[in-house]
Amino acid sequence: MESVKQGVNYVSESVQQAASGTQKEANKEVAKDNNASLGTRASAAKDALGNKADESKHDAKGEAHKQSI
Repeated sequence: MESVKQGVNYVSESVQQAASGTQKEANKEVAKDNNASLGTRASAAKDALGNKADESKHDAKGEAHKQSI
């Protein structure tokens, strides 16, 4: 039963990792957009860094759950 729970947690972390990666890429594109205001670009760059941190966190948690299976 515990391995099923760890499997579900692994899938959940993988989905969250993918979502963070998608958000990161979108924010990177906004940060590069010359048509966006400086404030918007700076905010998007900051958000991309946060998304990268979240992506790494979910990857590490997912690996821990995977190893527990």
